[in-house]
Amino acid sequence: MGLLVLQPAFAETTLEKIKRTGELTVGTEAAFPPFEFVQDGKIVGYGPDILAEVVKGLGVTKLNQLDLPWQGILPGVLAGKFDFVATTVGINEERAKRYAYTLPIADGIPYALKRKGDPMAAVEDLNGKVVATQLASSTEPVARAVDAKLKAAGGTGFKELKLFTAFPESYVALANGDVDAVIQSLPSLAVLVKERPDVFDLAMPTPVDGGYTFLAWVTRPDDKDLRDAISAIIRTMRDDGRLGALQRKWFGFEMKIPDSGYLPPDAM
Repeated sequence: MGLLVLQPAFAETTLEKIKRTGELTVGTEAAFPPFEFVQDGKIVGYGPDILAEVVKGLGVTKLNQLDLPWQGILPGVLAGKFDFVATTVGINEERAKRYAYTLPIADGIPYALKRKGDPMAAVEDLNGKVVATQLASSTEPVARAVDAKLKAAGGTGFKELKLFTAFPESYVALANGDVDAVIQSLPSLAVLVKERPDVFDLAMPTPVDGGYTFLAWVTRPDDKDLRDAISAIIRTMRDDGRLGALQRKWFGFEMKIPDSGYLPPDAM
């Protein structure tokens, strides 16, 4: 009697599925200009321009780009609702333990935005002010840390921290006088100030000791091969100048993208 040899079954990875089917589904929050936003009914921006190159590099023939509220993006990728996050994700220690970050696409040092003409030039000027940022964003813990640091130094801290569903809502609140400052990443704020110099102005950087400032995309922890494939395309774009050209197009300046040191030591 011959022996029955059982072949082990190996689950198909997300990257293998994408290459087999030629189809890719990504999650995006298209309310974060100039990284991702809607114009004439289409998702455009710095991120979508990078995604177009990733799509070509992975051999994708059909792209499904889901426009979702930010608060559902990271839980959505873990739940398998899409293949990876193609929207700007700030790097921090908590997220680095739960998601696999790609090579950074930008340096997003946090900054405070103020109304034009308001006398605000130092972090201490945020004492007693109503400060806004986006709920569940990478700058929410930054804002809370700044508030705590001000109080530890003997100040009053923020009068209030207001959290908005999307950053554009916080800009409207700032322009209307409902808040005194918005904490957001510098690249986005620099473009906003350039577009509306009569309304807004940059106040000061609000970095936190030991914080990570770079912005990237993420995959599920089990999809490190997909993460690595995306990172390789971004690295090639950086090295051949395409990434710098896109940065000049959308931000008006270039950012240095490192090969290492952008993640916490215990990151995936």
